[in-house]
Amino acid sequence: MTLAKAVVTGTVYRAPEKRFTQNNVPVSSFVVNIGDREEMLLRVIAKRTALDEVVSALTKDDRVLVEGRLQITTVKNENGNERRIYEIDANTVENLGTGAMAGSSTNPSSASSNSEEIVKFSQEEFSNELIGEDEIPF
Repeated sequence: MTLAKAVVTGTVYRAPEKRFTQNNVPVSSFVVNIGDREEMLLRVIAKRTALDEVVSALTKDDRVLVEGRLQITTVKNENGNERRIYEIDANTVENLGTGAMAGSSTNPSSASSNSEEIVKFSQEEFSNELIGEDEIPF
């Protein structure tokens, strides 16, 4: 069952495996841990040839950003208990770096070359007024 579009970040828990379909199309899959304090595993499936190079360069403990369709499947194990498996059919996979070094920079010269900027809003910038029911479009 396909639920919705999802964008997640996490750490590669299991390195990518590449297999091929009968038509010789590469399909890569890997597992990402998206939990902060406890493990929350998500299987990522990359069927697009354009993602092949990025996915094949991933290793365990790399930080990644994945965008795609979230899918949930239910399987029964040997005991007869049902188990849910969460998967993302990836449209985009971006390598954010390795482990704890991802997103942090100790070298000031490399920080100045980074074009990304984090924007934080103060509480005063947002109105505390509620939206009236007549303004809701549905």
